[in-house]
Amino acid sequence: MRNAFDFAPYRRSTVGFDRLFDMMENSASGSQENYPPFDLIQLDENDYRIDLAVAGFKSDEIDITAQQNVLVVAGKRRDDGDQNFIHRGIATRSFERRFALADHIQVRDADLRDGLLSVTLVREIPEAMKPRKIDIGGSAGRSAIDNDQGGSTSPQTVDAQAQFA
Repeated sequence: MRNAFDFAPYRRSTVGFDRLFDMMENSASGSQENYPPFDLIQLDENDYRIDLAVAGFKSDEIDITAQQNVLVVAGKRRDDGDQNFIHRGIATRSFERRFALADHIQVRDADLRDGLLSVTLVREIPEAMKPRKIDIGGSAGRSAIDNDQGGSTSPQTVDAQAQFA
């Protein structure tokens, strides 16, 4: 099925955004399952939680896998044996739910309570990528250096200043 929006012109004029366009095309295709239902909650600026309704599943029947930029939650119920159901309304089908994670999102932990699986996520930006303030060493810094040298400028400094003037 073709999308209503064509990303080809953007793919030609951008570099490094292929993954973004692939995700947008895949999400627009509408082929995703909607089971199990989930909530995505932002707790604060860098903390998130995904709550999945997994009624009837035990913790050993659910697999959570964090791969690069993808969180996969899969569940497979064991056979209930020889029980004779008159009506079976609680879903027992297997599922696999994928969540695309942004860069630097890490899975912190998971908890299963009252039929809700809660997966806690945190954004951990490396120090090297965080914005940092750069001090400007303008004329105030230069006059302090000149005063330490007695106000005179060495011949090497004059030559260096002449090259950049």
